[in-house]
Amino acid sequence: MSIIGYPFGAGKTLTRVLESGQGDKHVVLIHGLGARADRWTANLEVLAAAGYHCYALDLPGHGYADKRADFAYGVPAFAGFVKDFLDSAKIERAVVVGTSLGGHVAGYFASRNPTRTQALALVGSVGLAPLGRQASENVRTNVKNTTRDGIIGKLKFVLARHHLITDALIDEEFRINNSPGAQRAFDILGDYIVESIDHDAIGDQIKTLASSKPIILIWGADDRAVPLKVGESARDRAGVELVVMPGCGHCPYMEDPARFNEIFLGFLKKAGL
Repeated sequence: MSIIGYPFGAGKTLTRVLESGQGDKHVVLIHGLGARADRWTANLEVLAAAGYHCYALDLPGHGYADKRADFAYGVPAFAGFVKDFLDSAKIERAVVVGTSLGGHVAGYFASRNPTRTQALALVGSVGLAPLGRQASENVRTNVKNTTRDGIIGKLKFVLARHHLITDALIDEEFRINNSPGAQRAFDILGDYIVESIDHDAIGDQIKTLASSKPIILIWGADDRAVPLKVGESARDRAGVELVVMPGCGHCPYMEDPARFNEIFLGFLKKAGL
């Protein structure tokens, strides 16, 4: 299976979609803060070859998506964007996968749109526990720092496998995150993270959702951005499965894609999807 990429209008937002596969077994993948759809490149074709119709999206303010000043950058608006995508693509139901901030978005979407959600996979997800003021201030500082050195530092922080940090990746991150409108979007998003993100926490909602939907947590054992103890607490609280990936940091789907794909496909098979 190949990956195709194209601009797509999700409601009022122009975004970029990476798509692989066909049929009506839909999987939507949501990236994290400061990232973009192509972080899922090593997963899309494998999942498609297994029979799934997969889509990775650029969130507003990220990648090649609109970076409008009037968008309410934050978890509720991002979840609304995911719903707009499903509506515009005429997808009634999907398995939703999210990592980091994208996990928060995925969980928020699923808890408010359970009839549109077949299953939920959260990867090193934010939102399962409060960030607190100090941690959120640190996130705001980091997301606003789009210098080359700042980007290198962030990549070294989230990736346990530093050989993945190539000059090409650094250059691409730098150029995209300094494209027109990106800094303004990150400024708004950073302020939201400090002032409001904990009001949108999804821990209780995931516990409720787990009574009717298959849910899996996937975590890198060496995740420094959202430590494993967050995943362990969410597992115990919601009674859902947690799979830990050794030797991986905050991005196990990139760091060990073969193992990640195996875990995720096993989850879908077990769920009968």
